Amino acid sequence: MRDLVSVTGMVIRASALGEADKRLVLLTRERGKITAFARGAKRPGSPLMASSRIFAFGVFRLFEGREAYSLQGADISNYFEEIGLDVEAACYGSYFLELADYYSREGLEGTELLKLVYQSLRALLKPAIGRPLVRRIFELKSLVQSGEYTEQPGRPVSQSAAYAWEYVVLSPVEKLYQFTLKEEVLQEFSLCVEDAMERFVGRPFKSLEILEAMVM
Repeated sequence: MRDLVSVTGMVIRASALGEADKRLVLLTRERGKITAFARGAKRPGSPLMASSRIFAFGVFRLFEGREAYSLQGADISNYFEEIGLDVEAACYGSYFLELADYYSREGLEGTELLKLVYQSLRALLKPAIGRPLVRRIFELKSLVQSGEYTEQPGRPVSQSAAYAWEYVVLSPVEKLYQFTLKEEVLQEFSLCVEDAMERFVGRPFKSLEILEAMVM
């Protein structure tokens, strides 16, 4: 008999599998990134349909197999439906999930990255914080959490941009999205984060290409 486990996490990738099933990738607090199959999730009326969409966050009940998990049920506390109804926000959010997928690992505890994704999605819905700033904060903090970052910006910047960099590097995730930047400072900050992303990641993301085509 297979073991039933409960994990707190978010669906960061979902793809069709045959006519009725879905293959999910979950970022979980307890077990990092895991693959789970949602049998019948595409069928109308399936109790697994809503919990098998990207951005769904909550407690997932899974049967543990040798190489993957099977989704048995979930208690979803946030579907981030507002993001799904906003095309621009959905593009930003999809990029965050793709970057989280890149950084997360199976079997490694994923609390901090999960918190970062969750808080960043919430920040996308706050009008007071511009989405370009949310993106750059998310990128820099992702680098910090992975250990791939420099303590200072990689180019000369104003004191305001240097302070923003230091604030993101040192602040807990819960306090990240509590500031704004003037446009010229945001440009400086963005260039520094872009340099770091190119240095430490240096690979294309499909969702980012779509996002940049939309906001240009």
